[in-house]
Amino acid sequence: MTIRRIQTGSPFEAKIGYCRAVVAGGFVHVAGTVGQGETVEEQCRSALEVIGQALDAAGASFAEAVRVTYYLPDAAEFEPCWPILSETFGDNPPVATMVEAKLIDPKYRIEIELTALAPEA
Repeated sequence: MTIRRIQTGSPFEAKIGYCRAVVAGGFVHVAGTVGQGETVEEQCRSALEVIGQALDAAGASFAEAVRVTYYLPDAAEFEPCWPILSETFGDNPPVATMVEAKLIDPKYRIEIELTALAPEA
């Protein structure tokens, strides 16, 4: 089985020992991704942009997403993200889970982890 690792050049990838995405076993596994911004909506959009870039580098898109997990320190802030997520996934929504959890830094209000089908070789 071939494994392809996709890195973004973030200094944290080398420092922590991870990459943004791994293509293996017919899937694209995208690491938990936080975004920038002041509001949960801004951070959600920013995280999805980074995830979209990783999917693009893997030859996939949000249309191939099969599972997504959302992590928020405050579950009450999830609802403002719903329209953004609905717009992102459109007619191809994946299965989803939302978990209330403490994130790596208190400034982050959402982290998104996604798995998509990999393009056929």
